[in-house]
Amino acid sequence: MPSLVTAPPRHRRKESRPQELLDAALALFVEKGFAATRSEEVAARAGVSKGTLYLYFPSKAELFKAVVRGNLSALIAQGQQLAEQFEGPSALLLHQLMHTWWQRVGSTPAGGIFKIIVAEVRNFPELAQFYRDEVVIPAHRVVARTLQRGIERGEFRAVPVNETTHTLIAPMLFLALHRHSIGACAAMQPELDPAALIDAQFDLMLNGLQPRATRAARRNVA
Repeated sequence: MPSLVTAPPRHRRKESRPQELLDAALALFVEKGFAATRSEEVAARAGVSKGTLYLYFPSKAELFKAVVRGNLSALIAQGQQLAEQFEGPSALLLHQLMHTWWQRVGSTPAGGIFKIIVAEVRNFPELAQFYRDEVVIPAHRVVARTLQRGIERGEFRAVPVNETTHTLIAPMLFLALHRHSIGACAAMQPELDPAALIDAQFDLMLNGLQPRATRAARRNVA
Protein backbone atom coordinates (compact mmCIF):
# COMPACT_ATOMS: atom_id res chain seq x y z
CA MET A 1 0.00 0.00 0.00
CA PRO A 2 1.43 3.43 -0.89
CA SER A 3 2.05 5.59 2.15
CA LEU A 4 0.25 8.90 2.53
CA VAL A 5 2.59 11.82 2.06
CA THR A 6 2.03 14.74 4.40
CA ALA A 7 2.50 18.14 2.82
CA PRO A 8 5.50 20.06 4.19
CA PRO A 9 4.57 22.70 6.80
CA ARG A 10 5.66 25.51 4.47
CA HIS A 11 3.31 24.28 1.73
CA ARG A 12 0.40 23.87 4.14
CA ARG A 13 0.97 27.38 5.49
CA LYS A 14 0.90 28.85 1.99
CA GLU A 15 -2.46 27.24 1.27
CA SER A 16 -3.98 28.45 4.54
CA ARG A 17 -2.47 31.94 4.36
CA PRO A 18 -5.42 33.70 2.64
CA GLN A 19 -7.80 32.50 5.36
CA GLU A 20 -5.34 33.51 8.08
CA LEU A 21 -5.21 36.99 6.58
CA LEU A 22 -9.00 37.18 6.39
CA ASP A 23 -9.35 36.08 10.02
CA ALA A 24 -6.78 38.66 11.13
CA ALA A 25 -8.48 41.38 9.08
CA LEU A 26 -11.93 40.59 10.47
CA ALA A 27 -10.66 40.70 14.05
CA LEU A 28 -8.90 44.03 13.55
CA PHE A 29 -11.72 45.63 11.59
CA VAL A 30 -14.15 44.77 14.39
CA GLU A 31 -11.76 45.90 17.13
CA LYS A 32 -10.52 49.14 15.57
CA GLY A 33 -12.79 49.92 12.65
CA PHE A 34 -12.02 49.92 8.95
CA ALA A 35 -10.38 53.35 8.71
CA ALA A 36 -8.15 52.89 11.77
CA THR A 37 -6.87 49.45 10.77
CA ARG A 38 -3.58 49.54 8.86
CA SER A 39 -2.60 46.88 6.37
CA GLU A 40 0.68 46.22 8.17
CA GLU A 41 -1.27 45.44 11.35
CA VAL A 42 -3.28 42.81 9.52
CA ALA A 43 -0.11 41.30 8.08
CA ALA A 44 1.59 41.28 11.49
CA ARG A 45 -1.34 39.56 13.17
CA ALA A 46 -1.35 36.91 10.45
CA GLY A 47 2.41 36.47 10.84
CA VAL A 48 3.39 37.62 7.35
CA SER A 49 4.92 40.69 5.75
CA LYS A 50 2.91 43.58 4.31
CA GLY A 51 4.20 42.60 0.89
CA THR A 52 2.78 39.11 1.31
CA LEU A 53 -0.60 40.59 2.21
CA TYR A 54 -0.64 42.55 -1.04
CA LEU A 55 0.10 39.40 -3.02
CA TYR A 56 -3.37 38.18 -2.05
CA PHE A 57 -5.29 41.43 -1.55
CA PRO A 58 -4.10 44.50 -3.51
CA SER A 59 -5.72 47.04 -1.17
CA LYS A 60 -7.40 47.32 2.19
CA ALA A 61 -10.74 47.84 0.45
CA GLU A 62 -10.32 44.57 -1.45
CA LEU A 63 -9.38 42.87 1.79
CA PHE A 64 -12.59 44.12 3.41
CA LYS A 65 -14.63 42.91 0.45
CA ALA A 66 -13.06 39.47 0.76
CA VAL A 67 -13.94 39.42 4.47
CA VAL A 68 -17.56 40.24 3.65
CA ARG A 69 -17.76 37.65 0.88
CA GLY A 70 -16.25 34.94 3.05
CA ASN A 71 -18.40 35.60 6.09
CA LEU A 72 -21.70 36.94 4.77
CA SER A 73 -22.13 36.40 1.04
CA ALA A 74 -21.43 32.68 1.23
CA LEU A 75 -23.99 32.18 4.00
CA ILE A 76 -26.65 34.15 2.12
CA ALA A 77 -26.08 31.96 -0.92
CA GLN A 78 -26.54 28.88 1.25
CA GLY A 79 -29.73 30.36 2.70
CA GLN A 80 -31.06 30.96 -0.80
CA GLN A 81 -30.30 27.37 -1.77
CA LEU A 82 -32.02 26.10 1.38
CA ALA A 83 -35.10 28.20 0.66
CA GLU A 84 -35.31 26.95 -2.94
CA GLN A 85 -35.11 23.29 -1.90
CA PHE A 86 -37.21 23.49 1.28
CA GLU A 87 -40.46 21.49 1.15
CA GLY A 88 -41.91 22.09 4.63
CA PRO A 89 -44.04 24.91 6.05
CA SER A 90 -42.87 28.45 5.35
CA ALA A 91 -42.95 29.29 9.07
CA LEU A 92 -40.44 26.51 9.75
CA LEU A 93 -38.20 27.76 6.94
CA LEU A 94 -38.33 31.30 8.28
CA HIS A 95 -37.50 30.11 11.80
CA GLN A 96 -34.57 28.06 10.49
CA LEU A 97 -33.20 30.98 8.46
CA MET A 98 -33.27 33.31 11.48
CA HIS A 99 -31.58 30.94 13.89
CA THR A 100 -29.00 29.82 11.34
CA TRP A 101 -28.05 33.44 10.69
CA TRP A 102 -27.47 34.03 14.38
CA GLN A 103 -25.46 30.83 14.87
CA ARG A 104 -23.30 31.37 11.78
CA VAL A 105 -22.98 35.17 11.80
CA GLY A 106 -24.51 37.08 14.70
CA SER A 107 -22.87 35.04 17.45
CA THR A 108 -19.47 35.05 15.72
CA PRO A 109 -16.90 37.79 15.02
CA ALA A 110 -18.57 38.21 11.62
CA GLY A 111 -21.50 39.85 13.38
CA GLY A 112 -19.23 42.82 14.00
CA ILE A 113 -19.21 43.64 10.29
CA PHE A 114 -22.56 45.37 10.71
CA LYS A 115 -21.05 47.64 13.37
CA ILE A 116 -18.38 48.67 10.87
CA ILE A 117 -21.01 49.40 8.25
CA VAL A 118 -23.08 51.54 10.61
CA ALA A 119 -20.10 53.49 11.90
CA GLU A 120 -17.98 54.02 8.80
CA VAL A 121 -19.48 53.06 5.50
CA ARG A 122 -20.84 56.55 4.81
CA ASN A 123 -17.24 57.72 4.39
CA PHE A 124 -16.51 54.96 1.87
CA PRO A 125 -19.12 55.10 -0.94
CA GLU A 126 -17.52 52.27 -2.88
CA LEU A 127 -17.79 49.93 0.10
CA ALA A 128 -21.34 51.10 0.78
CA GLN A 129 -22.39 50.15 -2.74
CA PHE A 130 -20.52 46.86 -2.48
CA TYR A 131 -22.23 45.97 0.82
CA ARG A 132 -25.63 46.86 -0.58
CA ASP A 133 -25.15 44.70 -3.67
CA GLU A 134 -23.39 41.82 -1.92
CA VAL A 135 -25.31 41.59 1.36
CA VAL A 136 -28.36 43.81 1.74
CA ILE A 137 -30.16 43.01 -1.51
CA PRO A 138 -29.49 39.22 -1.54
CA ALA A 139 -30.43 38.81 2.15
CA HIS A 140 -33.59 40.86 1.66
CA ARG A 141 -34.46 38.71 -1.36
CA VAL A 142 -34.19 35.44 0.59
CA VAL A 143 -36.51 36.62 3.37
CA ALA A 144 -38.94 38.30 0.98
CA ARG A 145 -39.25 35.16 -1.14
CA THR A 146 -39.93 33.11 1.98
CA LEU A 147 -42.71 35.48 2.97
CA GLN A 148 -44.14 35.44 -0.55
CA ARG A 149 -43.99 31.64 -0.52
CA GLY A 150 -46.05 31.57 2.67
CA ILE A 151 -48.59 34.00 1.26
CA GLU A 152 -49.02 32.02 -1.96
CA ARG A 153 -49.47 28.78 -0.02
CA GLY A 154 -52.11 30.34 2.25
CA GLU A 155 -49.85 29.98 5.32
CA PHE A 156 -49.44 33.74 5.77
CA ARG A 157 -51.90 36.52 5.14
CA ALA A 158 -51.22 39.08 2.43
CA VAL A 159 -48.84 41.39 4.30
CA PRO A 160 -46.67 44.03 2.56
CA VAL A 161 -43.65 41.88 1.77
CA ASN A 162 -41.01 44.61 1.56
CA GLU A 163 -41.90 46.26 4.86
CA THR A 164 -42.38 42.92 6.64
CA THR A 165 -38.97 41.77 5.44
CA HIS A 166 -37.35 44.82 7.03
CA THR A 167 -39.34 44.18 10.22
CA LEU A 168 -37.89 40.66 10.43
CA ILE A 169 -34.31 41.62 9.62
CA ALA A 170 -33.97 44.73 11.80
CA PRO A 171 -34.04 42.96 15.21
CA MET A 172 -31.42 40.50 14.00
CA LEU A 173 -29.10 43.35 13.10
CA PHE A 174 -29.82 44.97 16.47
CA LEU A 175 -28.68 41.78 18.21
CA ALA A 176 -25.41 41.76 16.28
CA LEU A 177 -24.84 45.47 16.89
CA HIS A 178 -25.59 45.10 20.59
CA ARG A 179 -23.21 42.16 20.97
CA HIS A 180 -20.31 44.10 19.44
CA SER A 181 -20.98 47.44 21.17
CA ILE A 182 -22.66 48.04 24.53
CA GLY A 183 -23.30 44.33 24.98
CA ALA A 184 -19.53 43.78 25.18
CA CYS A 185 -19.30 45.96 28.31
CA ALA A 186 -19.51 44.19 31.66
CA ALA A 187 -21.57 47.08 33.03
CA MET A 188 -24.35 46.25 30.57
CA GLN A 189 -24.89 42.75 31.95
CA PRO A 190 -27.05 40.72 32.07
CA GLU A 191 -26.55 39.94 28.40
CA LEU A 192 -29.51 39.47 26.12
CA ASP A 193 -30.39 35.87 25.36
CA PRO A 194 -30.30 35.95 21.54
CA ALA A 195 -32.04 32.62 20.99
CA ALA A 196 -34.88 33.56 23.35
CA LEU A 197 -35.22 36.98 21.74
CA ILE A 198 -35.35 35.46 18.24
CA ASP A 199 -38.00 32.99 19.38
CA ALA A 200 -40.07 35.77 20.98
CA GLN A 201 -39.83 37.90 17.85
CA PHE A 202 -40.72 34.92 15.69
CA ASP A 203 -43.74 34.06 17.84
CA LEU A 204 -45.05 37.63 17.66
CA MET A 205 -44.41 37.85 13.94
CA LEU A 206 -45.90 34.43 13.17
CA ASN A 207 -49.13 35.29 14.98
CA GLY A 208 -49.28 38.48 12.97
CA LEU A 209 -48.55 36.69 9.69
CA GLN A 210 -51.15 33.97 10.09
CA PRO A 211 -54.50 34.43 8.37
CA ARG A 212 -56.95 36.10 10.72
CA ALA A 213 -59.39 33.19 10.56
CA THR A 214 -56.65 30.85 11.77
CA ARG A 215 -55.81 33.09 14.70
CA ALA A 216 -59.48 33.40 15.63
CA ALA A 217 -59.87 29.62 15.58
CA ARG A 218 -56.81 29.24 17.82
CA ARG A 219 -58.29 31.70 20.34
CA ASN A 220 -61.61 29.82 20.36
CA VAL A 221 -59.82 26.54 21.03
CA ALA A 222 -57.86 28.11 23.86
